[in-house]
Amino acid sequence: MGLEVTGRYRYPSPAPEWLAQRIEPVIEPDLRIIDAHHHLWVENGNPYLLDELVADVSAGHRIEATIVVQAHYGYRQTGPDHLRPVGETERVAAIAAEARGISLGTEVAAGIVAYADLTLGDRLGEVLDAHTVAARGALRGIRHSVSRDEHFPDGVVIRPALAGLLADPRYRSGLSTLVEHGLSYDAMLYHAQIPELAAMARALPDLQIVLDHIGCILGVGYYRGRGDENFAAWRAAMTELARCPNVVVKFGGFGMIVGGATWHERPLPPTSTELADAWRRYFETCIELFGVERCMFESNFPVDKAMYSYRTLWNAFKRLGSGASPAEKDALFAGTAAKVYRVDPAAALLSVVARG
Repeated sequence: MGLEVTGRYRYPSPAPEWLAQRIEPVIEPDLRIIDAHHHLWVENGNPYLLDELVADVSAGHRIEATIVVQAHYGYRQTGPDHLRPVGETERVAAIAAEARGISLGTEVAAGIVAYADLTLGDRLGEVLDAHTVAARGALRGIRHSVSRDEHFPDGVVIRPALAGLLADPRYRSGLSTLVEHGLSYDAMLYHAQIPELAAMARALPDLQIVLDHIGCILGVGYYRGRGDENFAAWRAAMTELARCPNVVVKFGGFGMIVGGATWHERPLPPTSTELADAWRRYFETCIELFGVERCMFESNFPVDKAMYSYRTLWNAFKRLGSGASPAEKDALFAGTAAKVYRVDPAAALLSVVARG
């Protein structure tokens, strides 16, 4: 079940030859999509930058725009520590400008979710202002992970966040600052922490909260082999969270090895039908509790790319949404993301000069 080093799981790298063994026809190629969550980085010597992203978004699905989420890439190597994460936003904005120059048909990084330490206090505003300038008009939100789980004292992937951050007065003050700056908050946590998120959401009703990866249901270590038990606990927590109207959910991230994914160990990659069947009860629960207007699909590439291709992933999502009306499909695949992240791909593609 993947490598474990002092309690930390490492993501396998994508294997292009293995992925190439499964190339499906594209389902509903005219359905517009905003990929609500992907990263740009170089991890373990493997880049996922413009060339790699172009290959994926050009694989046959109609990807009108993407939202890039922070991943600790390209930080500044000099200057004040609290401003070093702005280097990632600078890199992403430069890649977005390069993408516009090749007439891709996809607005790369139409929205950027950056990192800032939300416990900075008075200095947080300076960081947000710097990100705003660096993003060239594309800054939409901030993600400062609170991920931790009592069964992994050394962390699951990275070192654990401090306990109780979502209730910490300093952190909540930072969240309030996001509201003042018109920014949303992407919540990265594990499923046992969802009740903490619900308490925070009730305390800050004006904050737009986006739950990443449906709350990242762990499936390794203590949680391995407890699929039904984990699902029941997650569903109960999500039922309470759904009562907070300021929370929306990103559906995806099922290729993360910490969730128990092992597709990469098979001789052939999974089909989109297999993926849809594996994820169906989670999808149906999210739609039942939050509705299509509060759900959006995300690729979580390249993290999930070790398990399936971009084309297969979006086929799987389209299979899950096959019973929805045209309006409901548009919300799931593009509309919710466009609303939450304030993205208009058509307008953005016409503003090359203004934002270039």
